[in-house]
Order: sequence, then C-alpha cells, then structure tokens
Amino acid sequence: MKVVALGVYILDVLARPVAEIPEGQGSQLVEQIKVTAAGAAGGTALTFAKLGAEVHSAGAIGTDNAGRMLTMLLEDFGISTEYLVRKAEFQTSATVLPIRPNGDRPAFHVVGATVGYGLDDVPMDLIASATHLHFGAPEFLGGEKAAVILSHAREHGVVTSADILAPGNPGLLEWIAPALPHLDYLLPNDEQVLGFTDASTLLEGCRMLLDRGVGCVAATAGADGALVVDAETSTAVPAFAIDVVDTTGCGDAFSAGFMRGIALGRSLQASAELGCAAAAHVATGLGSDHGSFDLAGLDSYIAAAQQTGVVV
Repeated sequence: MKVVALGVYILDVLARPVAEIPEGQGSQLVEQIKVTAAGAAGGTALTFAKLGAEVHSAGAIGTDNAGRMLTMLLEDFGISTEYLVRKAEFQTSATVLPIRPNGDRPAFHVVGATVGYGLDDVPMDLIASATHLHFGAPEFLGGEKAAVILSHAREHGVVTSADILAPGNPGLLEWIAPALPHLDYLLPNDEQVLGFTDASTLLEGCRMLLDRGVGCVAATAGADGALVVDAETSTAVPAFAIDVVDTTGCGDAFSAGFMRGIALGRSLQASAELGCAAAAHVATGLGSDHGSFDLAGLDSYIAAAQQTGVVV
C-alpha cells in the first residue's frame, strides 16, 4: 500500500490531566506534557505507517521551528515529508490541548500554513503513482478544488478516501459537495453525519451521503464503535472496552486502520474492526502517536477480544 496523506498537518502540544485553567498567572502541576504530529492528514499518516503502509505526506507547514519539529516527528515513523511545502509567510498549524481527566479535549488552535496550501502545491504525479489517496479535511481547499485532485487520483486507479475536520453543518456539506462523487470512502464521525444531513438516525444520514455520490460511508460513533454503509449493506461494529486517557487522534487512527484493511482486501466489517482497534490503542495514552502497535498486534488484539467478548 502506497498512500498519500494529503491535507491538514498540525503540531499538537498536549497536557494532562487539566481539570481547569488556573486564574491569572497561576500554575498547575500535570502528569504529562507531550508534543506530537497530528491533523486530519498528519494523524492518519502516523497510523498508516504503524500498520506497514508506505506513507507520503502532502500539505503545508511554516519555515519555523514548529515546522521543523513536525517534520522530524513524522520522519521518526518512516513517513516521507518531501512533499510538505514550506510557507514562509505562515506559521505551522498548531494546537494546544489541555486534556481533561475524563479524556475530553478542548483546544486552542492556530490554522497557520494550512490556509496557504493550493492546487499548485499538490503533487499530482505522486498521487498518480500511489495506490491510495487519503484527503484529510478537504474543506480547507473546498469541494471544487478537492474534486480536481480526487478525480485525478481515480483516473489513475487510486482508491480515494477522506475525513472531515470541521464540525458538521449543511453549509459545510454544500461547500465540499463537488468532491463527494469522487470519494470511494468517506470517514466522518456521527456528529458530522447528523449535522450535515439533519437526519434522525446515523444510518439515515449515511444513506443520504451515499445519495450525494460517496461510494461508502464509515462513520465513527465514539464508545458506540462505527457504522459502515454502502449501497447494499449496513454494518455496525462495536468499540473495544478501554480506559480512555485522551481521544485526540482516535478518528484519524480509525480512518487509517479502516483503509489499511480495505487495501489488504478485507471485508468492510473486518476493516472497521481494524480501525476500531487502532483507535482504541491511541485512546489509551496521550496524543495521536500513542501506542507501539502494528498490524499483527492489532489482529491479535481483535482475535482475543472477540474470543473473550471484551467490547463495549
């Protein structure tokens, strides 16, 4: 599997546990502070690499120290950063996340270099040579530009997928609508699906997205696992029972695990199980890069959980 992870790359700075922000110039001791690569493309790239894919990053960063650190963190996982363009007029996209004791994650975010990425920056030849293109947050380019990239990929036999970073609302759906018919797989969360469609159920919302031209919708639903819907079937896959530390990057991990399963020729259900297993491992620690798992390890984890019934 040769995958281009195109889109949003963010440097995350996380601290936990943070029950409240101190007033004034007060300070508070925490157990852990960590810096990780993240973002709808960056976080997905990390799990793709752990699961044995050849991963190429495509997106924008600044020429600042944050950009250099983000590049280093990606390269530590064997991810190619050759096609991360440097934008001197922007700082690197970054987020500060004070993680609450229950795993919730409020955020302070700078959009940064992401807004400077355009069609001229996209490595079309690299995409044409890949087996898979994962588009992390196509809303930042808009549906028409995203459609150009995705249609180019499909013309060269590349499997296409995307997930969404922004909250779901009908206006955003219309903004990305031109891209939807060029997507083999859309990987939103349940709140986004319901917000996009105003549907009364997740299944209804997924089917409404299929009507927009998407080939398959694999929607995550937190502790309820995932729902995978295509033209013929709908499959609910439960989550794994874990003690949640931090949910940062869980959706990205699911996306990478699911698409890795698809690349290996696994069924939709088995691919979703792999995605849920990857997300579970990430959620047990701090940051998008948490967990030293690989494909064989996740397969063993899934088999053991199925045997013992250790799911939510």
